[in-house]
Amino acid sequence: MDAVLIVVGIVIVLAIVSVKVVSEYERGVIFRLGRLMGARGPGLFLVIPIIERMVRIDLRVITHNVPPQEVITRDNVTIKVNAVLYFKVIDPNQAVTEIEDYAAATSQIAQTSLRNVVGQSHLDELLAERERINARLQQIIDEQTTPWGVQVTLVEVKDVELPPSMQRAMARQAEAERERRAKVINAEGELQASEKLAEAGRILAQVPTTMQLRYLQTLTEIASEQNSTIIFPIPIELLGNLLSRPAAVQPDAPPPAPVV
Repeated sequence: MDAVLIVVGIVIVLAIVSVKVVSEYERGVIFRLGRLMGARGPGLFLVIPIIERMVRIDLRVITHNVPPQEVITRDNVTIKVNAVLYFKVIDPNQAVTEIEDYAAATSQIAQTSLRNVVGQSHLDELLAERERINARLQQIIDEQTTPWGVQVTLVEVKDVELPPSMQRAMARQAEAERERRAKVINAEGELQASEKLAEAGRILAQVPTTMQLRYLQTLTEIASEQNSTIIFPIPIELLGNLLSRPAAVQPDAPPPAPVV
């Protein structure tokens, strides 16, 4: 009776041990006496105890922060740059058989690739063409992790830390650029204003009556400000006829005395 109970207990334990359940986002890679039998799951399946062994692999996207790397750019600027890496396993069999630790290996590849790509780029390219740098990093890392059954979905450069001297130099450069733009805009405004004034002068010269209307409008504007004294210039056109008339000769006037 005791032997039967022992056998039944052993069978129950083996049954419990042999039953495996993997989630929808997991796969179980099965080895039978050291030979790869393939991936199973998701769901419930049996693993022969002692003879078979299962390695659980997560197929979800893994987020990994690449630690800051001190890099000298192509234009000899020392910076610190870090990135974030997104990758996932697309072939569980290769992720187990081709590499010991695919996550650690992918992290190391990301660090070395980040230093190489940033070291071959200028600082302006790193700051202005971030998308191109990210795409190049993703391509380089993915080419090296594909044989491991790992796919790199996205690489993003997060922060670029500049030395204080470079920050001050870039601040001065940005300030000088803003001043240059302000001067250009001011000069363009002066040019447009002078063109409009010249056009207004030509119109006033073609129609003389418009000058008189302009004088009347100016008088109205001055009167509305409650000034105590108003000096209103008389247009020279009104005095033109008077100045152009010859002086009348008086008949009864004596002749001028001769000069001795």
